Amino acid sequence: MNIEQILTTLQLREDKEYEFKSAKGGLPRSLWETFSAMANTEGGYIVLGIKEIQDELFEIQGLDDPLKIEKDFWNTVNNRGKVSLNPLRNGDAQFQTIGERIVFIIQVPIANRRQRPVYVGQNPLTGTYRRYNDGDYLCNDTEVRRMLSDQSEQSADSRILPFFSENDLDSETINQYRNRLSARIPNHPWLLHSGQAFLKRLGGWRHDPQTGEEGVTVAGLLMFGTEETLRSPDTGLKFHLDYRERVSNAIADRWTDRLTPDGTWTPNLFQFFQKVYPKLVDGLKLPFAYQELVPFPDPVRRGTSPVHEAIQEALVNALIHADYHGQGGVVIERFSDRLELSNPGNLLISLEQWARGAVTECRNPTLQLMFQLLGAGDKVGAGVDKIRQGWASQKWRWPRIEIVQQPDRIRLILPMVSLLPEESLAKLRVFPGYDQLDAHEVEILVTANVEGTVSNQRLQQFSTEHATDITKRLQGLVAKGFLVKSSSGRWTTYRLAMEIPSNSIHNDRNSIHSDGNSIHNGRNSIYSDGNSIHNELLLEDPKLLAISAPAREKTRMSPEEMKKIIRKLCQNKYLTLNQIGNLLNRNPVAIRNQFIQKMLRENELIPLHAELNHPQQAYKTNPLYLESDARR
Repeated sequence: MNIEQILTTLQLREDKEYEFKSAKGGLPRSLWETFSAMANTEGGYIVLGIKEIQDELFEIQGLDDPLKIEKDFWNTVNNRGKVSLNPLRNGDAQFQTIGERIVFIIQVPIANRRQRPVYVGQNPLTGTYRRYNDGDYLCNDTEVRRMLSDQSEQSADSRILPFFSENDLDSETINQYRNRLSARIPNHPWLLHSGQAFLKRLGGWRHDPQTGEEGVTVAGLLMFGTEETLRSPDTGLKFHLDYRERVSNAIADRWTDRLTPDGTWTPNLFQFFQKVYPKLVDGLKLPFAYQELVPFPDPVRRGTSPVHEAIQEALVNALIHADYHGQGGVVIERFSDRLELSNPGNLLISLEQWARGAVTECRNPTLQLMFQLLGAGDKVGAGVDKIRQGWASQKWRWPRIEIVQQPDRIRLILPMVSLLPEESLAKLRVFPGYDQLDAHEVEILVTANVEGTVSNQRLQQFSTEHATDITKRLQGLVAKGFLVKSSSGRWTTYRLAMEIPSNSIHNDRNSIHSDGNSIHNGRNSIYSDGNSIHNELLLEDPKLLAISAPAREKTRMSPEEMKKIIRKLCQNKYLTLNQIGNLLNRNPVAIRNQFIQKMLRENELIPLHAELNHPQQAYKTNPLYLESDARR
């Protein structure tokens, strides 16, 4: 059976991960590694009694002794010497029949932040696993310690920093903050205090009655610290702030504006917020009713427009939810068609809870309070809704959140392009039956066209429908011939069943039809994406074939190995996604989702066109990374 038949038969939710394992001889040893990995990531299904024989094809073996499998499973999962936690609820593990064979399905829920890490054995440092792409990996010490730190009832930003004093805080920043608070709430009682007394009420200075320790807190230093102090290794923080702006379509224009610690300003969170927010909203073209008679919106002033509030909310969220012990720092990027905000750390709630917006867990609640007093940041879980409402007011495409691992980062992407681009609608109108689709179905198809693929999980980020209803819509569009399943990596994804080529395509006996576009595969040329992109001897170039040979010969490779091969392939010329996929003998959609998108974000690759979804998009390696590879 193939994966689609199995998921349908077992009625597994396709917005979850799944892992199939043979149970010949009893419970497989790898079961508990996957159990730990799923609980520590986004949950999923483990199905015992099914063996993968090759990509997407499986053998239904069944269970030789189902009752023994069930007994051994429950005995082990409830043994704290074997597994640190049993997060299962009634009904999360049960038998099901496929034909005449019995399989055992375990639905692993997501462990909450106070339960993580879920680990195998008795030592979290040696038995904690997580999911990455479609496999499990053993967490390193840093990842485990971050999970242990997130368990604490004491917030990360309330920790007292020994050996630091008021002299390590920037007095000008504190005065500016007081002025902002006074302008917003003139009679606020905390304004009657100054110095340590004022900082104590904000949470920037704390006394611990149990230990007698007193001093500047992490939140106080992050919000008001001097540059020299923030750079000090004695803080134990990995603090870095970076704003990048590239609104030009010319690739040669690396960054048209950038703000990063360089000695010309005090790079604490308050000053960064003050400087970056006006840059993010500068030049926004909004209806006249939203314009105010000010040069630019006050960074902490409400009421300018839903979009201004949404951007303010997104910026504050990146600052207050960041793990300031994590790698990479807070990075805010503005492009001509989108904003991207990323911060170190992982979500303290599930993606499903984030999408609903009703639950909030803040890693740095003291920082959250400091921004709330200025009218920025939301504490009641409405922040996500505020961002959605702001984008909906302009009929822009829905915001998208991405979870990145190794190192852990959260990225929020805010597209500033039409929800229903006319270009996409024009393509879809030629599909037979288009005029019979409802509004939700059209939105799904446009998302598949604009973003390349669409999934249940992606649709949950902006739809109010239940995941099961979303699956029915997606499957309905498959039945109507609009979508095809394209499972690659994590979860089930869908793509358009066909693309409408922009030019007439020549077909002969050597033509290969890929995704609805004819690729003329003659001896010395390849025509890709419906456009003639001539590359002499591309598929017979001995250098390119030698570089890509390891990928063609192996069905599985580590992400770093694959990225290195892609960098080498693209070192001298721009290659399209289909060309890269052909050389690697991989599904181009999977290559894009698992590698190309991440490599673009990390500037390993340079796109030929500034519009990432350009029909003639191609990629070339950033020379800086070639130099890095050469040094290895």
